[in-house]
Amino acid sequence: MVRAGPQKQISPHHEPLPAAFQTTLEGRAAAEAYHAPQHPPASTTDAMAPKLAITDVLALPNSAVRIPRLGFGVYLSPERVCVASCLHALRHGYRHIDTAQYYQNEAEVGTAVRESGLRREDVFLTTKILAAAGSPEKTYRRCADSVAKLDPRAGGFVDLFLIHSPSGGTSKRKEMWGALERLLQEGKARSIGVSNYGVGHIEEMKGYAAVWPPHVNQIELHPWCQQRTISAYCATHGIVVEAYSPLVRAQKAHDPTLVAVARQSGKTTAQVLIRYCLQKGWVPLPKSDTPSRIEENADVYDFELSAEDMKQLDELDMGADGAIVQAVTNE
Repeated sequence: MVRAGPQKQISPHHEPLPAAFQTTLEGRAAAEAYHAPQHPPASTTDAMAPKLAITDVLALPNSAVRIPRLGFGVYLSPERVCVASCLHALRHGYRHIDTAQYYQNEAEVGTAVRESGLRREDVFLTTKILAAAGSPEKTYRRCADSVAKLDPRAGGFVDLFLIHSPSGGTSKRKEMWGALERLLQEGKARSIGVSNYGVGHIEEMKGYAAVWPPHVNQIELHPWCQQRTISAYCATHGIVVEAYSPLVRAQKAHDPTLVAVARQSGKTTAQVLIRYCLQKGWVPLPKSDTPSRIEENADVYDFELSAEDMKQLDELDMGADGAIVQAVTNE
């Protein structure tokens, strides 16, 4: 539709100048009408239009790195299955894969990325070190070996390297963080963070860390274990919070409140749980080796949980008792 106005069109697609540059009342009125925000007629569909997309990313603190808001977990995914699962995930829009030394499938994740046809830079890879190796150099080498498994090229890197657990005591945590800082300095890791850390663990880091705050804290999160103290602390300090076990390993699939919200949304309970995490501002890491469920878990961008839905799910919180893996300690 061509918009009429006193200013001559110098091409069929030329806009009238803004009102401030018009010299007549008629011109200003026409320009204001042209440049005014366009509001389509309200409808139920428009009012509930989702504001999130699978391409969304979050900024990490004090870093130029951006982390995709939806991840793909490979916890204990068998070697022969892991490559196929990762490839299927990448074909269906995932651009973030989370592995760990403990999962014993770092090499398989790296193979999938290379076989996917995607540029290495377009896939965000996370891994984790579970325990210190006995000396700063040995711990660093253990981490560097993980990088080589995931990206064996000269100059290979991971996008995020985490300490998997705070267990082991202060000296071990310090040793592992020093190794990650070295990886970061050398470009072998683009960002570094922690997992299962409570407030006390992160505060403790101020005494030995050159890089603080950690870029990420990955913890168990879902409606029954919301870990509000550490989540609020991370939000205050700009630490991105990742949610592992967001599907509660299907243990709550028949919860009446969850089932009711899923039925009302026309979605599965798993999709509701992933959408819940996204709307809370977390980075969920759903895991599956079933192709149809991998697809389903990424199909969470055509609906939105209402404020009432979110309130009902929030009310399911059981604190530490709701954890199926572990809740952090915040002392």
